[in-house]
Amino acid sequence: MNPLAHSLERTIVIAATRATVFRYFTDSGRFAAWWGAGSTIEGRPGGAVHIRYPNGVVASGEVVEVVEAQRVVFTYGYEDPAKPIPPGGSRVTISLEDVPSGTRLHLRHDVADATVRDQHVPGWRYQLAVFANVAAAEQNADLGGRIDRYFSLWSEPDAARRRAGLASLVASDVGFKDAFSCTSGLDDLSEHLAATQAHMPGLRLRRTGDVRHCQGTAVVDWVAEGVDGQPRATGTNVFDLAPDGRISRVVGLWSA
Repeated sequence: MNPLAHSLERTIVIAATRATVFRYFTDSGRFAAWWGAGSTIEGRPGGAVHIRYPNGVVASGEVVEVVEAQRVVFTYGYEDPAKPIPPGGSRVTISLEDVPSGTRLHLRHDVADATVRDQHVPGWRYQLAVFANVAAAEQNADLGGRIDRYFSLWSEPDAARRRAGLASLVASDVGFKDAFSCTSGLDDLSEHLAATQAHMPGLRLRRTGDVRHCQGTAVVDWVAEGVDGQPRATGTNVFDLAPDGRISRVVGLWSA
């Protein structure tokens, strides 16, 4: 008889590369950034798993299997005897695979009791959402600087430098839409920036405020300034990011 006959499963897509996601199962600092300060993991078969939740609850287990960048299996249970799973009393299997929008993570949690399984459904929904945000934030840790460089290219007069700068920041099939444009691809965007300079000479774009980022989508406010430094228009851009952090799509919303 299978002692862990009841399972819950959940699949999410994380806006980060598989290499970035997998590091959270081999690096205790990253593991703690996901679960809570004081959490640790030894990313090898037989390695200890220690989870300290922010509310003080402690869980522990042992790594059973590690397949580089593909799969991690560990046991899981609570150190408080009043909790429904004893230390190491359940099994968690996490599988990773590449998808166009990032990394598909599939979780399976095998437990001994159907009621206990159902109790853990909302917890895993929350914990995997936290994980998706933490991993995507690491993947895009320098996002503010990249957005600033992107805006600076709108006033770059040299075609070669402008295109090279864009190539370092955006996907080759990048899409850009706003009230005055509907471009597709790196070259089309570069030519649109050149046309903007011709029709609005001296105009510069500048980010205002912090970048607001969630799981591969960023919202950024901007101001367009004339050669005298005075604002000519303001607006907001919504950036969709590829798994490697490149800009894959931009929608510009003008407010003035």
